[in-house]
Amino acid sequence: MKQSEIKNLSAAELQEKLSQLRKTYADLRNAHAISPIENPLQIRSIRRSVARIATELTKRELQ
Repeated sequence: MKQSEIKNLSAAELQEKLSQLRKTYADLRNAHAISPIENPLQIRSIRRSVARIATELTKRELQ
């Protein structure tokens, strides 16, 4: 998810997306631990999206 897309979402939408991405990330990590997944770069992409959303939420709280 791009930063420009994240900025256009409301705080509630960001919270929902964050919980959804965290679940997906955990599922992918577990699947990859059991047997290698086809595209392991998905894990990196989702982890970075989680960080982007968490950063945006923190930034909005501090304002």
